[in-house]
Amino acid sequence: MTEQFIYQTEQFSDIKILRYQVPGFEDLSLQQKELIYYLSEAAHCGRDILFDQNNKYNLRIRRTLEAILLSYDGDRACDDFKNFEVYLKRIWFSNGIHHHYSMDKIMPEFSEEYFGELIANSNYELMPLNASEDEVSLIADLSGVIFDSEEQSKRVVLDPKMDLIVNSANNYYEGVSQKEVEDFYQKLDKGDVDRPISTGLNSKLVKENGVLVEKTWKIGGMYSEAIEEIVYWLEKALSVTDSELQHQALTKLIDFYTTGDLKTFDDYSILWVKDLDAHVDVMSGFIEVYGDALAIKASWESVVNFEDVEGTKRTKIISDNAQWFEDNSPVDSRFKKEVVKGVSAKVVTVAMLGGDCHPATPIGINLPNAEWIRKEHGSKSVTIDNITDAYHQASLKGGLLEEFSYSKEEIARSEAFGHLGGNLHTDLHECLGHGSGQLLPGVGMDALKNYHSTLEEARADLFALYYIMDEKLIEIGLIPSLEVGKAEYDGYIRNGLLTQLTRIELGKEIEESHMRNRQLIAKWVFEKGADDKVIERIEKDGKDYFVIRDYNKLRTLFGELLEEVQRIKSEGDFEAGKLLVENYAVKVDERIHKQVKERFEKLHLAAYAGFINPEYKPVYHEGIIVDVEIIYPMDFSQQMLQYSSKYSFLPHIN
Repeated sequence: MTEQFIYQTEQFSDIKILRYQVPGFEDLSLQQKELIYYLSEAAHCGRDILFDQNNKYNLRIRRTLEAILLSYDGDRACDDFKNFEVYLKRIWFSNGIHHHYSMDKIMPEFSEEYFGELIANSNYELMPLNASEDEVSLIADLSGVIFDSEEQSKRVVLDPKMDLIVNSANNYYEGVSQKEVEDFYQKLDKGDVDRPISTGLNSKLVKENGVLVEKTWKIGGMYSEAIEEIVYWLEKALSVTDSELQHQALTKLIDFYTTGDLKTFDDYSILWVKDLDAHVDVMSGFIEVYGDALAIKASWESVVNFEDVEGTKRTKIISDNAQWFEDNSPVDSRFKKEVVKGVSAKVVTVAMLGGDCHPATPIGINLPNAEWIRKEHGSKSVTIDNITDAYHQASLKGGLLEEFSYSKEEIARSEAFGHLGGNLHTDLHECLGHGSGQLLPGVGMDALKNYHSTLEEARADLFALYYIMDEKLIEIGLIPSLEVGKAEYDGYIRNGLLTQLTRIELGKEIEESHMRNRQLIAKWVFEKGADDKVIERIEKDGKDYFVIRDYNKLRTLFGELLEEVQRIKSEGDFEAGKLLVENYAVKVDERIHKQVKERFEKLHLAAYAGFINPEYKPVYHEGIIVDVEIIYPMDFSQQMLQYSSKYSFLPHIN
């Protein structure tokens, strides 16, 4: 009998740690296994980059805490040390001292005095000390950052009443104001007006001697030590690429990492989009801009995957019908693509997660982000099936669905169709939602500033929500009935108005872009459908529920909001975008929030989940790789320490 796979390994704070399986790895060719091994090593080598991008003190703090964990010669059974261990785990999970979702600083549940005791009773030789430093200066340097709630308090600030750059604690800027950043990049040459480069994407902007200077992330520049290691493994991968186009694309990616030239990154992205033959694929680079309030700077990430051939049959149907979806979208014809080009979608099995995709990870990805490349060359979209399966398997006995669903009918519909509905929503969101529509001439991706990420996610979600209740999906064989769409509507409204609030501290507003997007949509349709009771708020036994009474009218409302959000993006209407986000996405109903937190806490569930990666071990015979074995570790802390030992290349402060 095959031993049952254990998905969840532990739970601490608001986090549960899961594992994911990599089904089909053993069936790959030796060349493909070797390729995954090399690409996985490259994915590990950029870990320090993300830590440093998130905050300039992160690496020094992480290494100090790891030194304590490895060498502390004191009582490890007391509550203070247990709280210390949880604090370190949270920092590993969030890739720094700020919560990965709320962006608030993680406050330790032990005292500054105890921190001093930990350092005093640990091995100095393991500490990240600079020349002539001792324990006293180390404690002085880090104590304020760790224990003062006002210092480095929020990684990304989106409050329009504040200077978004000065008050954000990320390491994308130093010594500059929001106005200086906006003026700098507005004046900077973006090249061809129809094919602009993503200026600022791969650099830190600092002020030196009163002059603004970009420190580019490249070999010979900032983060060189880590990027050199990434390139080393990518060059190894060139010998076993899965297609000729993949070889060309990885060569361009190496050139980009070497030179920092963003035009080269665009060239790489075009080759990557065109490569539909490679079974094994990788996403690597400075890609997503959620960590920058102005959506200019990109965090480093990498995802190694291979195609799930059976699952891809579903996404192929969607991409084959991309033009129909675009033509029948409820948005203004001015904002539609006349000809949809190069939309490819597949279901994949993740083999390795790195950077901003680990330990917490997306369940779907659509790239590249450059609008002109999408328009001229298309995009590639993936739904990560083994990750969604791991989430699903780990949630089967949680009780969350039963607690927040109003009726047995709603529960039964979710159990029967919820998993399919969720996967289809991701397919539509990533494959067509992000790739749909077009900007008017002269409108740039930076037009919506701090509201860009929220509105872009809302646009993709609304596209998926509008079409998941369309008879067309039955016609093309994607769903057996509209019950799938109803299950997704139930879950989306339940999450947007109730369950996602478990992730927010009482008294706080919503900051994270995906959460803002979900509340924006759910709250807007609830309000606009109030007269017709499209969604009814019901109180039962002191608990609030939101029950959909008219699914067809709700679909119409989703279409109306999609039309407006697409207009805002296409025209670059900053003021309308600001009004929509500030009115619907940010504020939290305090009474509902308190109630949801109380109901959730009784279930003893974690609000967030992340993953332990598998490991790949090459098998050699006479110096040649003859196989690659896959291993599924169980210990999160052990993996994090292993990564820090093997893949730490950057200095303590950058």
